[in-house]
Amino acid sequence: MDGFELLEEKVKKAAEIVKKLRRENKALEDDLTKSRWKLQEAEKRLDAVEAEVKAQSGKGGDVEGLTAQLQALKDEREEVKKRIAKLVDVLDGLD
Repeated sequence: MDGFELLEEKVKKAAEIVKKLRRENKALEDDLTKSRWKLQEAEKRLDAVEAEVKAQSGKGGDVEGLTAQLQALKDEREEVKKRIAKLVDVLDGLD
């Protein structure tokens, strides 16, 4: 193989790597979008549960059940935040 053929082969490999990284980047961006949507939905549900807890606390309702729901939603929100942070770190590493 002469120098030109070697260069040609390296350029082809580099082009394939760039294509692969672009596909991976697109997949990560899609995951990030989905995770952000899940986070928004979890926060909406959390807000609703918090409002319900406040309303029920004055009425002496099932506060324990609502508190458990509230904690579950908070835990879910934290998990989604962690996943988003990981995806952002991966995307930052691609730059």
